[in-house]
Amino acid sequence: MNAQTDLWTVLVILGLALITVLTRTLFFLSSKPWHLPHWAQRGLQYAPIAALSAVIVPELVMSQGRFIHTWQDARLFAALAGAVFFLWRRGQGQAVLGTIVVGMLVYLPLHLMLGW
Repeated sequence: MNAQTDLWTVLVILGLALITVLTRTLFFLSSKPWHLPHWAQRGLQYAPIAALSAVIVPELVMSQGRFIHTWQDARLFAALAGAVFFLWRRGQGQAVLGTIVVGMLVYLPLHLMLGW
């Protein structure tokens, strides 16, 4: 590597850091209170589930970078059991923790004992 490439890399990192800091602190620097429009507030309500889906769905349907071609995958059964438990317990407290526990209780035996 040459010095020019290293300098360019450092400048890009510093620029990205500056942009990140400015965009995250811009709201605090303003002296006037501001409010998001209703449509933006409503849209932000879906951000957590969208982010979670973007992380979980590819993990469920792909293995080693390819789509799974068999139903004998412990992840599918664990996700189904977790979803059923969540829908059954939703609104009653501890639904998220229970979903994780039920999913793992289904996943581990299938994965460890059957090798799915």
